[in-house]
Amino acid sequence: FAGPRALWLARLNPDWRFALRSAPGGGAALPDPADAEAVRRLWREGLFAERVALLGALRARTPAPARDLLAGTWPTERAEDRLMFLDSLRTGLSAADEPFLEQALRDRSRNVRATAAELLSALPGSALAARMAVRARACVALDHTGNSPGIVVEAPLECDSGMERDGVVATPPAGRGERSWWLGQLVEAAPLGTWRERLGGRSAREIVALPVADGRQGELHAAWCRAAVRQRDAEWSRALLGSPSAPEAGGPGAVSLAERAKLLAALEPGERAEWVAGFIATHGLSEAFQLLGVCAVPWAAPLGRAVVDALNIARDAGSYPWSFSGVMGLAERCLDPAEAARLEALLAMPDEREDAAPGAGGYWAEAFHRLVTTLRLRAAMAAELAPPGPAGAQERRPPRTSPPAQPPDAAG
Repeated sequence: FAGPRALWLARLNPDWRFALRSAPGGGAALPDPADAEAVRRLWREGLFAERVALLGALRARTPAPARDLLAGTWPTERAEDRLMFLDSLRTGLSAADEPFLEQALRDRSRNVRATAAELLSALPGSALAARMAVRARACVALDHTGNSPGIVVEAPLECDSGMERDGVVATPPAGRGERSWWLGQLVEAAPLGTWRERLGGRSAREIVALPVADGRQGELHAAWCRAAVRQRDAEWSRALLGSPSAPEAGGPGAVSLAERAKLLAALEPGERAEWVAGFIATHGLSEAFQLLGVCAVPWAAPLGRAVVDALNIARDAGSYPWSFSGVMGLAERCLDPAEAARLEALLAMPDEREDAAPGAGGYWAEAFHRLVTTLRLRAAMAAELAPPGPAGAQERRPPRTSPPAQPPDAAG
């Protein structure tokens, strides 16, 4: 209720630290990681949010000491706290974390066990990944009975205690068959390197192209998608994405648009932008919103051009304008400000088509004007904030003397 002023006061009076619970990271300034005593004191005495923020900051800089800090208090932590702390290990995850995560597989909390198993399966060299590979290999094989090679799938008959210990959830969600549910979890957790040897030495692209018997292609490819995202495997992500101009890329298909967005994150930013630009050029913007959300900002030139061209095509086709408001909002924040010059020609009021939505021309003109204005403002801001050029090239203003630190205004 008191707003920023309460947080400012709470940082000065330990008796008011309860107010910091509502602030990100507990609102506290974290100690220098080199100050071991301050780190240990905050870990022992801090609020839960402060401890989560501390663990995350330490993992980003020194993963091993952060893990050791957690291991020292692990048995005494609450189950819900253990889950959040364990999730912090995603940052800087490495083979050195395996012994601790193996120990967490025996945790009394099912959610903690599941998270530990997920993290271990993201380490292709872990013992859990090897165990999952053995199980998954028993379910997926080459089928040579037809005229051309294919893949045959046999889902597991049961979910034994070893599978459950390794994070396989025995009870499927409503509407999902048990065996199919177990199969997906096994394939998802197996190292993707398993399949080259198992399926005749083929590359990821060749494996994905193989037909799958008994209509199981969707569930098998979906499990491979989850594995590629978890293991951040660019080769498999590329293979499962396929060509952006392929008809099935627009969905629905074996790989949904939501899964494609996650797969794109495993690619380098330039390749990611190029794929999405190709997708937009073929399929338009109506299905591209979540794909645009994973692209690096500002958008690379080919992607920016593809978005602007698609918006122009939608306008000229008399498309319902309000359905593109989300993309317009993204473009204001994500387009390179240099694109403003290319948008000048789109500011004029277009001729109304007979089949266009009423008022569409005015909306498009207004939306493009707002977009150009925002890009120009961003360009001006970037120029103001840019470091000065070579000596003498830019006259610098004298630095202002900062006033003493004041509490934030009560209005925020």
